[in-house]
Amino acid sequence: MQAAARRPRTNHLDLAQRILDVARQRGFEAGAHLPEQQIASLCNVSRTPVRAALRLLTEKGVVRWEAESGYRLAVDLTSQATLATDLPVTEEDELAEMILRDRSARRLDQTVTIGALMRRYDAERKTVLKALKKLTDENLLDRAPGQSWLFRRAPDDPEAQGESYEFRLLLEPAAILAPGFRLDGARAAALRQGMEALLALPDAAFDIREFQRLDIDFHGLIADGAANRFVTDALSDHLRLRRLPGTYAGVNVFRLKQSLREHLTILDQLESRQYEVAADLLRVHLRLSRSQRPQAASRGAPALFGMISRPA
Repeated sequence: MQAAARRPRTNHLDLAQRILDVARQRGFEAGAHLPEQQIASLCNVSRTPVRAALRLLTEKGVVRWEAESGYRLAVDLTSQATLATDLPVTEEDELAEMILRDRSARRLDQTVTIGALMRRYDAERKTVLKALKKLTDENLLDRAPGQSWLFRRAPDDPEAQGESYEFRLLLEPAAILAPGFRLDGARAAALRQGMEALLALPDAAFDIREFQRLDIDFHGLIADGAANRFVTDALSDHLRLRRLPGTYAGVNVFRLKQSLREHLTILDQLESRQYEVAADLLRVHLRLSRSQRPQAASRGAPALFGMISRPA
């Protein structure tokens, strides 16, 4: 009973991670004030769960409490690549990750049932149901007839990856070029800082998990900037599939660093509202990423990116 009591509630853990994501996206620096009402508004929740999430982050040393001013950010989020892994994990979160890993390794069929998952993982029915709900909420699973769930097809084989990139080539540049595109400047600045910090690391210290986070955040920035909510929803749903284990396997560090440089060049154009140039560069970037091969001749950036300078 005591062990169970020490486990944080899932919604508080999720909200704690959302607070970190919002703080990172908006470029909050160490020492930044975290007013409960502002955080509640940014995360679209009430103040009560925000307090619980902030207390959880305080216990982990990520946030500090000051009697005079309240909660303040205690760390530099751009340099905390593995920060999320320091948060406690609920049973259903652990189970959801195991299910994803086993599906990625083809140890699970496309269709799963509650009973089969209970037996495989020696888990209680309520834990399995919560894990399945979490994966369903993230659009990684669909409810099937009866007690079955169906995995959505992920871009984890050559054919699916090709289709994924064709889908993104159709929608992402169009999201930039459609009237009303809007770039979140604070989020872009924080993203730039994180990408530059990762690029500065030697190859041996390159963190692929941090690259995955930054890559998804960069393309999410474009999706969220679209003026068309249906385009945003379609791209956001697809991005969730790319967080599955193994999505970035087999790509060498040289290509990943090259990809970060391409992101930064595209970001330069977006910040200067050179949307047509940004869309063209994004098409090239997606095609290069589809091939997953470094452009050895240019050693550092593809020729087109090398020709584009940062706008004054």
